[in-house]
Amino acid sequence: MAYFICGSSVSKIVGSLVASGIIATMDGIFGFAAWRWLFFVEGAATCILAIPAFYLVPDFPTSPASWLTAEERRLAQARMIEDVHGLEPSCTKQSGLVEAFTDWTVWWLAIALTFLNVSLSFGDFIPTLALTMGYSESITLLLCAPPWVLGVTTAILIMRHSDATKDRFWHIFGPVSLAFAGFVIGSLTMNTSIRYLSLFLMAQSTVTYSILLAWVSNSIPEPSKRAVALAVVASVAGLGDIGAPYIWPSVWGPTYSKSYMICMLLATLCILILWVYRLYLAGLNKKAEMKEYTLGLPRGFRYIT
Repeated sequence: MAYFICGSSVSKIVGSLVASGIIATMDGIFGFAAWRWLFFVEGAATCILAIPAFYLVPDFPTSPASWLTAEERRLAQARMIEDVHGLEPSCTKQSGLVEAFTDWTVWWLAIALTFLNVSLSFGDFIPTLALTMGYSESITLLLCAPPWVLGVTTAILIMRHSDATKDRFWHIFGPVSLAFAGFVIGSLTMNTSIRYLSLFLMAQSTVTYSILLAWVSNSIPEPSKRAVALAVVASVAGLGDIGAPYIWPSVWGPTYSKSYMICMLLATLCILILWVYRLYLAGLNKKAEMKEYTLGLPRGFRYIT
């Protein structure tokens, strides 16, 4: 999940560097403005990479994949069984859709991810925020890369630690807290150095998106229900992208203090929702422990909190 989601942050690193070069050197070539060349170059690269991906990415470990050996396929299937710790699936492929749509926790997490998604919208506007420091467009785009370099590095470390400790909530709370500090700093000062520091702090929070998606997957052991739940949560959260641009209007610049305050509010609501969810899962784990102790059963499935 970390490698997959971090691709978005890596794209911001590469995209900023490519955009800086294109804006500085390609404006007016063949009669096209530099911003049009951004679409041509980056869009073409995406389309070209999508062609081999169609053949390389398998739907399931049992699906044919030239880059997986028979032993690796068996290992992938064994890991899926180990993930549920022997828990019997309670839903079939036919009922997975109904199970997901009628589970309140799926919608609860969808709301949390929607709030988180909007609070992370600053990532799309970092070039705009960096431009308020007073540099040229090409220099500004170069300055956008370092925050994401640090963000990607810490994201992988945080995800690995989250997996090792079997914890999700606190590994979301920590990066969100750093972003919160960045929002506060960004809204209170126009000092160039301090404002640039705020971008580094905010970039730390992008890892929370991947951790929360992993938490959704961890919380639903049944494969068919999990597939639907992930689709529902990601789709609902995507609705936040519709309204996110409207919290960064140019008239609120150059401080964008109102934008920062909205991000702080939504990040706080997200953390409160996830705290309630963590308490709910802890309660289920406690009930399972009591049942096993009373009936003398072996240790079974536990929810990751």
